[in-house]
Amino acid sequence: MRSSPRLLIALGILVFSFVAYYMKRDVNPVTGETQHISLTADQEVALGLQSAPQMAAQFGGPDPDAEAQARVQRVGEWVVEHSPAKEAPYKFQFTLLRDPETVNAFALPGGPVFITRGLYKRLENEAQLAGVLGHETGHVVGRHAAEHIAKSQLAQGVMGAVVVGASDRYDHAQAAAMIAAFAAQMAQLRYGRSDELEADRLGVDYMAKAGYDPRAMERVMEILAASSKGGRQPEFLSSHPNPGNREQQIEAEIRKLYPNGVPPQLKLKDVSGEPAAAPAR
Repeated sequence: MRSSPRLLIALGILVFSFVAYYMKRDVNPVTGETQHISLTADQEVALGLQSAPQMAAQFGGPDPDAEAQARVQRVGEWVVEHSPAKEAPYKFQFTLLRDPETVNAFALPGGPVFITRGLYKRLENEAQLAGVLGHETGHVVGRHAAEHIAKSQLAQGVMGAVVVGASDRYDHAQAAAMIAAFAAQMAQLRYGRSDELEADRLGVDYMAKAGYDPRAMERVMEILAASSKGGRQPEFLSSHPNPGNREQQIEAEIRKLYPNGVPPQLKLKDVSGEPAAAPAR
């Protein structure tokens, strides 16, 4: 009988958390996907702009190479302008970061997109750069950060309910919290892998519509695999799917877009060249 109030409170927290999560539904205006979102587009933009300086500083800040910096901005803007991403209500900014060792690219909610010098210097042509920036643009358009925030709020509610329900003894509560935290982390990693695959699909579509040969993304996956030098985590414990698995999906997406073969007018272009012309419609 003494445990009943505690269990009722835990149940109330659990129900409230799930109701709050599932009531936050919005249709993505670009992808058409119904998502559980906790932020408006304006809030995403504000969050991205606020977080951008701190995130950039972690990778040495903007790269001082003005020519390379302009190239990243130009190619990113070209991809957005010539793809469905231009319909998104976001303020895209593309920045090359100074870090020469870290092989990475990432996007913040609302539009800031970054690529490190460590990845940039490994790219062999402009189409690969367009593919990387298109992939990160896909994260923004897909509203993946906003989805993760909503899922994190749900996970916190579930963890709180577990702790309250097991709070008769501290050691029980601590163990329950650890189990709940691990379960929430695994769920977030699974969702992360799903987001990466969706961003790959969107990135392939965006770069192709912008006039670049999407097969360049297959080579990007090989570059990422080589840069790991055998030190990457198993896919089960990683937010990014194995590059080999991603390459298979990229190949499937290209076949879906071009069942009769990739048109010859799609270009690779050297990284220092002008943007490829948009394909004939």
